[in-house]
Formats: sequence, structure tokens, C-alpha cells
Amino acid sequence: MSRVVVVGDLVTDVLVRTDDVIAPGSDTKAAVVARGGGAAANTACWLAECGVDAALVARVGGDEIGRARTLELLGQGVETVVKVDHDAITGTIVVLIGAGGERTMLTDRGANLRLSPEDLEPRLFVSDAHLHLSGYVLLDDESRPAGLAALANARAAGMTVSVDAASAAPLAKVGAEAFLSWTYGVTLLMANREEAEVLTGTDDAAAAAEQLSGWYTGTVIKAGADGAVWFGGGRLHECPAQPASVHDTTGAGDAFAAGLLADWLSPGATPDSALVAGATTAARAVAISGGRPTGR
Repeated sequence: MSRVVVVGDLVTDVLVRTDDVIAPGSDTKAAVVARGGGAAANTACWLAECGVDAALVARVGGDEIGRARTLELLGQGVETVVKVDHDAITGTIVVLIGAGGERTMLTDRGANLRLSPEDLEPRLFVSDAHLHLSGYVLLDDESRPAGLAALANARAAGMTVSVDAASAAPLAKVGAEAFLSWTYGVTLLMANREEAEVLTGTDDAAAAAEQLSGWYTGTVIKAGADGAVWFGGGRLHECPAQPASVHDTTGAGDAFAAGLLADWLSPGATPDSALVAGATTAARAVAISGGRPTGR
């Protein structure tokens, strides 16, 4: 199985869960928990949980929180290529979780925005490894050069590459044309239905995946309870969602990406087997609180 180098964000998630309607200007009862998060970090942790040799390239601030976030990754079996930036704070995301498990995020990306091409150690970019890039790196002007450099380094090394489209709102802000040009030719694009609609103009997952086939070798569209699709090699592959008791959808897409990659990068894997592996890992993620596995 290939080693996976994940480039992207490492933050603190502040999870705020309430079953009540939020009362503006007053108090609303909630359960509040802080723990490690970030799409790239979550994916790296789930990859390690799936038995993959995973490394995370990221930035944290020169603070105790940043040290704690890095130690958590080490405890979950992830190699940390995490730079400490003494001129920034570690990023924080407030995640509001409603009664149905859906989440709304308020973000302060902190040191993540200062990720730079110099943070990408040349030893990581070798032909028998795989690059997984969190789209968040590309969606901000300040960190974008690091994302573009990671893609260029991977191409030069002959690596396979996957990119996660990250989030619909910032994706819409930079625009489909720009994102498609930055990521053109990668081996695999992963997006949820809302992100795919930003890129294609259609909310039909299968149609969006096929439309994006002109840009990528393969495209995976995650459609939540409707499962996921993969279009590649002129064929559409479909997979239903796996049965799950939904507690918290934080990190579900990150877990899906990890499960899919862990299978796809193994000998004998197919798009169908990879989709099932992704859906199965996502089902594990939504049954627990937070975006990380709890088995380590």
C-alpha cells in the first residue's frame, strides 16, 4: 500500500451540540467539547486507523494548543511534518451541531493560512507515495502557493494525487474556473454534492461526476444519505450509504476519503470496493462525536 502524504489544516474543533433552537441575545443549553480537528488532520488520522502509513504537513501556532494538537496526531499513528509558527495562533473552528447531527462551522484558520511551499519537505514527494491535498489550502490567497507547490511537486515526482474540494461557500467565492484550473489533471477529485454543484451547476451527483471527467482521471461525489458515485474510465460506479446511527457528521467526509484511499491504494482494489470502504468508514465516523477515530 502506498504511503499517503496529506497536506492541509490542523485546528482545534470546539463542538457545540444543542437540541434546542438557538435563542438570539439569550441563553441556549448546549454541550461543549474541544478536541483536535481540521479536514486534513482528520483524514490523516483515519488513514492511520485504516492501517495506512500517513504523514501530515500543516502549521500550528507557537502555543500550548498547537503542541497538544501535534501530540494527538502522534498518538494516533500519524507522522507529523508540522511547522510551528510563532507569529500566529493555532486555528480554531466552532462547530454548531443540531439535533439531526448536521453541522455549521465558524472558522478562524489561524496558522493554517501561513502554510508555505517551504513547509513541503522534498523527501515526502516520491513516486511510490500518494498526495492528498485538502482544498482549503487552495481556497485562501495566503496558503494557495503551498497548495499549488504541493501539486507541482507531486506531478514532478510521478505521484498519484487526490484533492478534496473542501467546502462549498469558499469554493464558490474563488469560483469554479479557478479551482478547476488549479487542480486540472489530478488523479482523483473528491467533492460533496454541494461542492460539485458549485463546480458544474448541477446537483445531480452522477451527472456532475461525469461532467468533471474532462478535468480529472476520476471523480468521486459524496451525496450523504444517498451514498456516493465514482466516474472514471468512461464508467459510473455507485454505492449506497452504509447503515449508521448518526450522532455527529463532523469529519464524515474526511473519514470517507481515508477509507476510500486506504482501499484504492491497495493491490486489487476497484472503484466499487473503494466506494464501499469509504462509505463504511464514514458510517463509523458519524456514530461518534468529533472528526477523529477513537480506537487508538
